[in-house]
This record gives sequence, C-alpha cells and structure tokens, in this order.
Amino acid sequence: MATVLLKNNITSQTNVLVITEKFKNEFGLPEKVENYINEQLKKDDVKVVQYNYIGKLVSVFIIDSKLKQNDLNEKLRKHAATFCDALNSNKLTDVYIYNQTKQPNLSLCAAEGLCLANYQFVYHKSNFKKTANTLKTIIVANTKINQTQIDHLNIVCQANFKARNLVNEPVNKLNATDLSNAFKQMGKEAGFKVEVYNKTKIKQLKMGGLLSVNAGSVDEPTFTIMEYKSSKAKNKKPYVLVGKGVVYDTGGLSLKPTAGSMDSMKCDMAGAAAVSCAMYAIAKAKLNVHVIALVPATDNRPGFNAFAPGDIITMMDGSTVEMLNSDAEGRMILADALHFAKKYNPELVIDMATLTGAALAAIGSFAMVGMGTANDNVKKKLHETGFAVNERIAEFPFWDDYNDLLKSDIADQKNIGGPYGGSITAGKFLQKFTNYPYFHLDIAGPAFIAAKDSYRGKGGTGWGVRFLFEFFKTI
Repeated sequence: MATVLLKNNITSQTNVLVITEKFKNEFGLPEKVENYINEQLKKDDVKVVQYNYIGKLVSVFIIDSKLKQNDLNEKLRKHAATFCDALNSNKLTDVYIYNQTKQPNLSLCAAEGLCLANYQFVYHKSNFKKTANTLKTIIVANTKINQTQIDHLNIVCQANFKARNLVNEPVNKLNATDLSNAFKQMGKEAGFKVEVYNKTKIKQLKMGGLLSVNAGSVDEPTFTIMEYKSSKAKNKKPYVLVGKGVVYDTGGLSLKPTAGSMDSMKCDMAGAAAVSCAMYAIAKAKLNVHVIALVPATDNRPGFNAFAPGDIITMMDGSTVEMLNSDAEGRMILADALHFAKKYNPELVIDMATLTGAALAAIGSFAMVGMGTANDNVKKKLHETGFAVNERIAEFPFWDDYNDLLKSDIADQKNIGGPYGGSITAGKFLQKFTNYPYFHLDIAGPAFIAAKDSYRGKGGTGWGVRFLFEFFKTI
C-alpha cells in the first residue's frame, strides 16, 4: 500500500493534486501549465483539470460549495481515486496533495481516496511484481492536518486492505482455521488478545448452530474471541462486535442453483473480516475503548452428515430451530455467537454479515441494511458515522409482526420466514438470541462487488472497517 506522509514543502517538480476554490499557482508551475489550467477552468461546468508536463501530473479539483460536506468529501475521494489510476498508468511513485481551501479535512479525504484506490490483490499471479502499482508515497502539504490524523488514516487504510485480502482469498487458501490464524497474527501486530476455540470446545459449549452448519465439511469450525481494552476506556461495559465467518458457502444441501451464484462465495466471511480488521485498527490506534469481537467460522458444504432441510437444531441457548433452508446458514452460526455475547453484559452489540440476498435486492451495493433494538441516540450515531465515511445504513423496520413469519409447528422457530421481507426476518431471527441493545448490519450488497467502483475497487471492498473505526474513534 502507499504510505501517507505529512510535509510542508512542495516544488513544481512534483505530481500534485490541488484542492481549491479558485486556482492559484503558489508552487512554481511553468507558465504554460498555469495558463492551460486557467483556460480550462474558464469553461462552463469545468471543475476538474488534469495536465501532464515533463512526465509530471497535475490535477486541479475545484470544490463545489453548494454540496453538503459529506457529499463533497465523497466526490473528492472518488476524484482522487481516478487520479491514482493516472499516476499508476504513468508509472509514478509519489504525489503531493496541496490544499488551497480553509477546509483541512479535505486533504485527508483526498489522501484516503488515493490510498484506498491503490489496492491490488495480485499475489497469486506469478508475475505480480511486474503488474504491481507504482504509487508508494502520498504527501499531504500546506494544511493544518496533524500527525495523529495521518497516523489514523494509514492505520485504517492498512486495516481495510487486510479485510479485502481476507475476503479475496479463496477457501483453498483460507479455511476456518486459517482465518483464526490470521486473527492471531493481527492480534500480535496490533496488540489485542485473541483466543480460538476448536471443535472440541465448541461441542462442550453446545454451539448447535455452528456445529450443524459445519457437519457437511471436512474442515473443522473455529470460534474466535478478540478483545482490546484501553486503560483509559470510556465505556464501562464492553462493546461487542460479531462477524459472520462462513469462509465458503455452497448453500449446503439447499445447493445454490448455478455455479455462477457460487463462484464469489469466498466472500461470505466479509463480516468476520470487517470486525477483526476493525479490531486491528482500533488497537493499533490505541483508541480509548473496550471492544470485543466474536467470529464463528466454518464453510457450508453438502457433504458428510450435512444438516438437511427439516432437521431440528438445538442452539447454544437451548432453543430449537426447524432448519428449512441450509442456505440460510449465516444466521445459525451468528445466533450462537449472539447468545455467547450475553456473558459480557455489553453496552451494545453490532453484528456484520453478508446475510441475505434480499438486502442486495432491496438496496443494491450502495449501502448496508440495518435494523435493531439500540436506542435512538445510538442509531443516530451509527447513521452519522455511515454518512461520514460513505458506508451508509438503510434502516429497515424491525416490527414484531415479522416474528409471525418465523413460527414453526414443531420447533421454537424456523430459520427462514418465507419469500417476503427476507432481510428483516433474518434480523428478527437473530434478535431472539439477544437480551441487550443490538444492531444488525447486513452487508451482502457492498462487501463484494463484481465491477470496479472507484476507490472500493473490484472484489472485496473491506466494507465496515472504516465505519467501525470511525464509530469508535468518535464516541
């Protein structure tokens, strides 16, 4: 990844992204370059000008004062991502950000867009060094940004990349045990505790949901507990994060209908990647919080003694579930983790999961579906956080009426609620395993994308890492 640095000096012999309300040549660009930029900016509706001179790239971004702040921030991130592509196309290694406005935070948005857009997942290519991006250094100049802000930006980008790497790894490179080992390594690097339960321990705890999903696999499940507690933690009771860790999902005996609907299912542990890599960022930045993350992990296969539609599963809390669709497996493993979370008497529990196709169908990849029992102040903070980092929440109703769709004739509840309101009934299923303030985030839409989307790239996006880091940084 590229590293973001803070410096005051800048010369005309650098690649530069200028953020301005009215362009001023304050760093010695040649007269012909200055004239070209000014001529272009005289044209109607021109807000961006890019120029290549003697192998150096200059990009000028005119801010639109009519935009809301969050919209302006996002527009700048996306412009910076486009500029990153140009820098790499020209095999350039460094770029300066020169901010001529009175909004220093715009420099951070530009640096974030450049850094995130520079991500690649090419490690399995035999010639990956030849195809690797060349951009290595992003220098923020002429601004009131401080070193802590730069440090936090580097940390959260690094954490986002770790999450993308985990999501992009195929299951033959990353099974449940490998995922837990990755958590251990991140704990060592960032300074948080990691404890991994093996199958024997999971059986002792009677985690029936996790064990039932794992029954069709040759690989053993894991249950990972991660904990970071600052000596200056603001919260007396811990926040708990829960991430779905299905490292590959065939649908089980309710097999997905086509190979095409299965080939991206390595991404079904994106929730686990998000919460673990958020823990990495929180710990490395030494935020003043106490946070615990729980990840139940397995693959979902139709082999061996795979659980079958119609089976009755006894969950960790002792309740029974009539399993009618083995492709609704994520809620089965999350339910055990949510019950396990009760032992912490948490301030708030947030789960993240690529849980339902219904969420993707409802809102696409532009946001995550959210719902839960957290109070209005917490919900407001979650929504504000989503808009701040452009990982927004589309909140769905959480009415008890939806519980009726989960009623079973022969068990305490079914694991599916029928053809309608699928993302909501999934959330209502999970709620039954909670007794604390709770918010459920379904990231099925934005966690893994089939085509490049600006600084989010293609494939795993690391969705949720920036969101959670910002939430805990600002509480």
